[in-house]
Amino acid sequence: MVDKASFLIHAEELMKKAIERLRITLAGIRAGRAAPALLDPIRVEAYNSEMTLNQVAGVSIPDARTIEIKPWDPAVLPAIEKAIFKSSLGLTPANDGKTIRLSIPPLTEERRNDLTKHVKKTAEEFKVSIRNDRRIVLEEVKKAQKDKTITEDDRFKIEEHLQKTLDAYIKKIDDLAAAKEKEIML
Repeated sequence: MVDKASFLIHAEELMKKAIERLRITLAGIRAGRAAPALLDPIRVEAYNSEMTLNQVAGVSIPDARTIEIKPWDPAVLPAIEKAIFKSSLGLTPANDGKTIRLSIPPLTEERRNDLTKHVKKTAEEFKVSIRNDRRIVLEEVKKAQKDKTITEDDRFKIEEHLQKTLDAYIKKIDDLAAAKEKEIML
């Protein structure tokens, strides 16, 4: 016999990973304030490999509208500048030979509305993702019932628990999206 809890644990693990990916995705959405998370997607060509920005430089926030990047090795400065230009941030780096400064412009009302729509779209994509996670586990449960490793009653109980778990994670997604929208609209 198959342990019924293993299906629920598997579903929960898949959904937790989706929530973590959502947190990272939302952190990368610019809300008009300087935040080190804005630079997380940037990859820098350094030392014959592609590295994350925080592996080659220190990132600090001297004020609410400025990000300061100090490379550990000054020779990497041009590669960091190039990576920022190539990124989708839309920010122009100011290089003084030792550090790079990024000025975060204030958001217009139109841009705030666009970002809010983007957050809603992203949240919906993650809801679809966790629904797909549930579907995968449900298929495993149905296969287990067909193979007679669980009973029909067990399948219904697992399906009920899966739905409750899904509802809880959808609420988490809605809460994260609402918090990000509020941050954008400030």
